[in-house]
Amino acid sequence: MSATSGSAQVRPFGRALVHAPTGDEAATFDRRAIDQLGVPQTTLMENAGRAAAQVLDRLFPEGSVIAVVGAGNNGGDGLVLLRTLASWGRSVSAVTVAGRVDEALLHGWDIPVVEGSSFAQDADWDGALAQGAVLVDAILGTGIRGAPRELQAQAIRALNRAGRPVMAMDLPSGTDSESGAVEGDAVRADVTVAFGWPKLGTLFQPARSHAGRLVAVEISFPPTTLGAFGASLATPAWASEHRPRRVPDAHKNAVGSLLLVAGRSGMAGAAVMAARAALRTGVGLLRVASPPENREVIQGTVPEAIYVDTTDPEALLDAQERSTAVAAGPGIGTDQVAAEMLTRVLAADSKIPLLLDADALTMAGAGAIPALAELADGRPVLVTPHAGEMSRIAEATVEEISAGRAQVARRAAHSLGVTVLLKGLPSVVASPDGSLIVDTVGTSDLATGGMGDVLAGVAGAFLAQGVDPAVAGALGLVTSGRAAARAAKGASLLPEDVIGGLPHAMMESGEGVTDLDLAFVVFDQEPSR
Repeated sequence: MSATSGSAQVRPFGRALVHAPTGDEAATFDRRAIDQLGVPQTTLMENAGRAAAQVLDRLFPEGSVIAVVGAGNNGGDGLVLLRTLASWGRSVSAVTVAGRVDEALLHGWDIPVVEGSSFAQDADWDGALAQGAVLVDAILGTGIRGAPRELQAQAIRALNRAGRPVMAMDLPSGTDSESGAVEGDAVRADVTVAFGWPKLGTLFQPARSHAGRLVAVEISFPPTTLGAFGASLATPAWASEHRPRRVPDAHKNAVGSLLLVAGRSGMAGAAVMAARAALRTGVGLLRVASPPENREVIQGTVPEAIYVDTTDPEALLDAQERSTAVAAGPGIGTDQVAAEMLTRVLAADSKIPLLLDADALTMAGAGAIPALAELADGRPVLVTPHAGEMSRIAEATVEEISAGRAQVARRAAHSLGVTVLLKGLPSVVASPDGSLIVDTVGTSDLATGGMGDVLAGVAGAFLAQGVDPAVAGALGLVTSGRAAARAAKGASLLPEDVIGGLPHAMMESGEGVTDLDLAFVVFDQEPSR
């Protein structure tokens, strides 16, 4: 099935593996390209400025362009952009925030330049930007930390109140390239053109809301080396490459057998949603362990599954021995009965992969079941907490998690020895080795009860099919996210809509779509909501 088949286009666009470096990682890679591989810095700057100019000209084809330029490489990129546009016949000018510009970058083109350091009041800034139909933020680069200095802050505030489209170079000035933090004034861009790859910080709030449409362009960087960057993006193209494939003579026992432990007495809904999601994700055989009060509902709504009575220890042990993965937690409750039942499941002498979600994580945080570090001794473990559950299993408050999602997830994965899928916008998957995969397709439409149960079923199904825990978690995010996008229900989206969209999402392939018909664009993502 092609990337654009069905009811919804594949977003975001992304070619193969898309990295997400921090500012420090990007700077290290720049130095390696320049010092060790002989790529001239002027070449990188030229390619960055020209690529950004082409994106600007494609998105905003009319009117004059004014760039606010700083003193560093980011300002140099902005000057190349202006000179390129001038050579194409666009009216351009520059406003500086750090003295005179580097004339060598203008190649003899007469670009009007105004020194912002001479402005005495906000009205001066407003007047300098008033003639621009499109404004460019080339003030601060990826190496800047903390709040901008006052002159830079004045320029940022002027861009924000100008009422014109704003394009940021590499990342919006005032945003942190690693965490996404905003400690002072920060540009609110309509589009951000990132050089090489999106910077990690621009994927997280609040920087993500400042970046607008996020476009990454190739600028002649050399091939990346193994371990050069710690984070990458889970795009539809990535998912298509990593999704398990069935061989022609496959049978049900050869394509994964999942034991799903879900639903407390009289509350079968979580079990049903997770079970149906797992089956739609291609698991060959599904066993659902739940109290006997739920048997009729489960067998009536998910007849394809084998029911297992959680009050029968021998049946539970037999089901686990016959499975290739266990997913436990959705709706099982947190009382003593649930804790004893789950402890029996976890105490079985088994090394098969394990997914823990929802109530199972609450009990792990409270010490009611074996510790996660103990469970991860000799077996792959994937945990799927939201921020509240994360605070119970990691030494972090909800506020700390919200302010540093990638950092907290990585720290917990390393200290506990488990793979952590931290749900949110965006969701992230952190491995014990420190690597990070960032989701690109989730939206606030998924903020509805039961969506976590669906994700547990999808990720558990991939785990049962022999997929590595980090890849299984990231595939779960992309597959359920794309199913939600295909449903196109907005805030009315329900878990059953996502489950219904899983078959189409499972068959998607290709790079996705972008209206930027430019060969050097490697990533394109609309603003998240």
